[in-house]
Amino acid sequence: MSRVVDPEAWHRDGYAVVRQFFTPQEVASIGDEIDAVHAEGIAHGRSFRHGNLFYNVAPREHGPVVQMVQWPAYHRPALDAVRLDPRFAALLEPLIGRDVKQIINQIHWKAPGAAGDFAWHQDSRFRLPVECYRNLGTSYVQTGLAIDPHKPESGGMAFVPRSHLHGDLDLDTSADVLGRTMQDAALERVGLSATDAIQLDLEPGDLALWNPYLVHGSGTNRSGHQRRFYINGYVRAMDCDRGEWAFRAGHPVALGREPAMVHYEALRERDGPHYV
Repeated sequence: MSRVVDPEAWHRDGYAVVRQFFTPQEVASIGDEIDAVHAEGIAHGRSFRHGNLFYNVAPREHGPVVQMVQWPAYHRPALDAVRLDPRFAALLEPLIGRDVKQIINQIHWKAPGAAGDFAWHQDSRFRLPVECYRNLGTSYVQTGLAIDPHKPESGGMAFVPRSHLHGDLDLDTSADVLGRTMQDAALERVGLSATDAIQLDLEPGDLALWNPYLVHGSGTNRSGHQRRFYINGYVRAMDCDRGEWAFRAGHPVALGREPAMVHYEALRERDGPHYV
């Protein structure tokens, strides 16, 4: 099974899918780790932060809902090993080179019937402060590993192919993306059409890649199973002042003693554990 991406097609379409990037046995083990992180979030009962490690937990009448955890790799060695797997280094090299940092390490869950929609958006909206993130269109690769079947009925992602070619489309950034439904009108306002969107169809172990300017979103999980997604976002090191090192000259770089500045601006002022 090929684990490479054609750079020409990648730059043209803004996304790619690599089938069976991890084996069924590996995915089962990764899923066990992800379930352990989920249990940690349930135990917290509400949103919790320790430096870059962040549990996004929504309290509900029938129990807390863990929607997302950022940087679980800091305290789960098995998940840390996934993001530094040599297969990622080989995959990324023809796209962004051999010196690579990481700015995204997170798990998303969608429980059956739970409100976990993501409105149409571009990941570029989250690359702040802007002066720290350069050449967004050519130096960043977002990846998502399917742990469960990732289809329209399970709230899988939808892409608008080639929308990244327009750069920043100024989609509505006045409200949170998480918890908002995909609206056709949002696309029409920036000259796109929902009829051009495609639905991702991923099996466990499949890996999706997408450009930070690619317009995408996802709907409600209407299946009978949890939808787990392990996301790792990489960047050409010379084009980013934030993030943890992932690969130097193609070789994995372990996390250091002190966390690097990524998105949490108060990292140096409040790095201890606390509830949000």
